[in-house]
This record gives sequence, structure tokens and C-alpha cells, in this order.
Amino acid sequence: MTQIEDVEAKPRLGRKRDHTRDPEILEVALDVLAETGYDGMTIDMVATRAKAGKATLYRRWPSKADLVLDAVVCMKSRDIDLDALPDTGTLRGDLVAMIKTPTIRESERKLKVMAGIASMIARSPELAAAAQNALVEPRASISRTFFRRAIERGEISADVDVEQLCMISPAMVAYRVLMLGKPVDREFLVSMIDKIILPAAGLPGAGPAAA
Repeated sequence: MTQIEDVEAKPRLGRKRDHTRDPEILEVALDVLAETGYDGMTIDMVATRAKAGKATLYRRWPSKADLVLDAVVCMKSRDIDLDALPDTGTLRGDLVAMIKTPTIRESERKLKVMAGIASMIARSPELAAAAQNALVEPRASISRTFFRRAIERGEISADVDVEQLCMISPAMVAYRVLMLGKPVDREFLVSMIDKIILPAAGLPGAGPAAA
């Protein structure tokens, strides 16, 4: 064996990479992404806000696209447990029970993240799939659970288009936040349930007193 081959055969020694700060850095990346969009976001911005070295981020994520993809994928881990959803006995009760301040804030943040990566999604099928799984599908799964429960107890017809019903809330919330620049609050969400979602499911809407 030559001297060069002998050197190459030896294992390279060095400090083991510390990934304990990865979740914190990914959270910061999502915040920056929601504020600036993908095109305006830089690794420097994330490193500065996370108080981490830029070289450290590049060792872990070779490009901005890698960082963004990882951050979006990791959003999936915070989703609500479908087995722990409220079961009030009525469709309206279940939908209203999901209106909580932390949930509203998280939904708005997800919308801004989605808007932030819109320019990149068309160029990256992998990111598009990750965004669907992390930003769209979790809420759709919750809605499906509520609508299917309502069908099983005979509250709404089995002929309703569940997938179409699942699209109503995210579409209206997205338009309000991204196009109108208005916040999403409890009053808006309850009104949407009573005046749009319930009638679309074949149920009478509830009056203001029921909110």
C-alpha cells in the first residue's frame, strides 16, 4: 500500500456534529420564511436570528432549499392527534370546539409559510409534496373526521362531498389572511361555520346566540 493510500484508508477524525439545536434553527427558519418569503430569505438571516454560525447551518443544510424543505417537513410533527379530537355529538359542536387561540395563530403562520414558498413549489415537486403533507393535509384530516362522524350518526347525508367541504375553511381563511390582510378571529370562524359550512353540508346554520 502506498503512503497516499494508507492516509486515505485511515478514518477521518473530528468533532461529532451537534444536532440538538436543529429544532430551534428550523423554527427560526419558518419565522423568517413567513416574514420574507423564499426569495427574500437568506441563510444569514436565519443564522443571525438563531444566534448560530452561518458555517454551522451550511454544514447541516448545504443550501437554502435544503433548510426550507427540512423546516416544512418538521412542521408535521406538531399536528393534532386525530384520536384526541373533541367529540361533542354534533358537527357544529366539533367544528366550534376546534377554534382555539393557539390553533388560530398556528393556522395563520402555516398560511404565511405556504405563501412564502409559493414561488419555489412550482420548481420543486419534493417541496410541494412536503407542503401538502405538513400544511394542508393535517387540517383536512381533522375536517374529514368530523364530517364522517356526522355521516355515521345520520346528521348529514352520506352523499355530501366530504373533500369539497374540507376545502371551504382553508380557502376562506387563506383569502382573508393573504389577500385581505385581515386577522382570523373566533367571530369570523364561527360565522363561517354557521353561514357557509353547515348549509353546504345540508344543515341549518345556527344563530348568533349559539356562538
